[in-house]
Amino acid sequence: MRSFTLALSVSPMTVRKGKRLGISIQEHMAIDVCPGPIRPIRQISAYFPRLSPTSSFSEPLSPNQVAAPTALSPSSAGQGGGATGGGGSSSLLSPLLPGAAGGGGSLSAMSSMDTSIEIDSCDSDDNTSLGTLEFDLLYERATSSLHCIVLRAKGLKPMDFNGLADPYVKLHLLPGACKANKLKTKTVRNTLNPVWNETLTYCGITEEDMYRKTLRVSVCDEDKLTHNEFIGESRVALRRVKPDQTKHFNICLEHPPPLPSPTAMSTALRGISCYLREWETEQQRSLEERGRLLLCLQYFPPASDGNVKGEAKERARGGLCVGVKRCAHLAAMDVNGYSDPYVKTYLKPDVQKKSKHKTAVIKKTLNPEFNEEFFYEITFSELATKTLEVTVWDYDLGKSNDFIGGVSLGCHSQGETLQHWIDCLKNKGKKVERWHTLTNELPGSTLQE
Repeated sequence: MRSFTLALSVSPMTVRKGKRLGISIQEHMAIDVCPGPIRPIRQISAYFPRLSPTSSFSEPLSPNQVAAPTALSPSSAGQGGGATGGGGSSSLLSPLLPGAAGGGGSLSAMSSMDTSIEIDSCDSDDNTSLGTLEFDLLYERATSSLHCIVLRAKGLKPMDFNGLADPYVKLHLLPGACKANKLKTKTVRNTLNPVWNETLTYCGITEEDMYRKTLRVSVCDEDKLTHNEFIGESRVALRRVKPDQTKHFNICLEHPPPLPSPTAMSTALRGISCYLREWETEQQRSLEERGRLLLCLQYFPPASDGNVKGEAKERARGGLCVGVKRCAHLAAMDVNGYSDPYVKTYLKPDVQKKSKHKTAVIKKTLNPEFNEEFFYEITFSELATKTLEVTVWDYDLGKSNDFIGGVSLGCHSQGETLQHWIDCLKNKGKKVERWHTLTNELPGSTLQE
């Protein structure tokens, strides 16, 4: 045969013997060259087969078999090459099909190619390792402190253009994650295997918190010009940590767990429903937590020796000493994310309104330290009928101050507050120190600044 005609999207052209046929890459990638109407290519990767290591056929395809479908010379087109009649030109730039030239294992080859493409295309974040994090947890019962010793991370996911990251670790206590209970390590620059060896401490953590709360440990990448990027996290139930015993953790970072939500709701309603669901699980704690307060109570019985002077003489007559030590994880009341807290104490009922005491204001903090003491001269029998009310406020210049939270201690209180009050009355002359949870309202109290 001296010449043949190739069907293209342009006018037919004649290829003479001895001349090489030229096909542009645009035509090669856009059409399937074969007799009949022009069809789009089903899968371009079929022209560039990549054999999977897990191939289902025993012998790899020979170079002739791989090259046969893309032969362009007139001689190969005229040989028939396993095709019948004038269908030899149908193998030009055609994908491997069942029954085509060299077709002993072409079907299995196609299935193997498809399999290898699916395997190699798994390049999403869900299939990429986020890295591991190593840290220790220690709960000290005597000081009500939870220490998290952040040691190191390994094999973190690259987040920057240079293939590295600038990682730091962030801690939150759940439920109730907020700025007040967020702790953060320093940032280690340009590494995927950072070492921190840094201790982060939560104060005012009660044994009830250790049973009820969860520690969320997050690893993030710091970006100076844009928002910081999330790498991965892990959540640890604090009830796994025994008091006064260090527990070591070496965990794989994970993506944040998806929130359960009804499928019929819109995105906004799903978010609201998830919030309500979490709120319902916290119904056992009917009052909102607003922070922690460390109080020290000490009752002084009347002294038998009358030869005392000064402050000791005042306390010799007997009374209650209230020590306001510090607060932790207070609610933020100002637009800058902080508060200007101070503490007020009352011994109620206060008919003459002389029992009010107030600490100094500590500016711009959610974890203030006061270390102030107030003395109430009162007999032991009268104390049994009184209620100590301690409130925390945010100072605002030029307008009314904001109430942060408070706690009431007396014979009519409940839980930890009642136990603290009873221990104070039983252990006369001894200091009894305990952390209390601030609530946003006090039963039977009229809050006034």
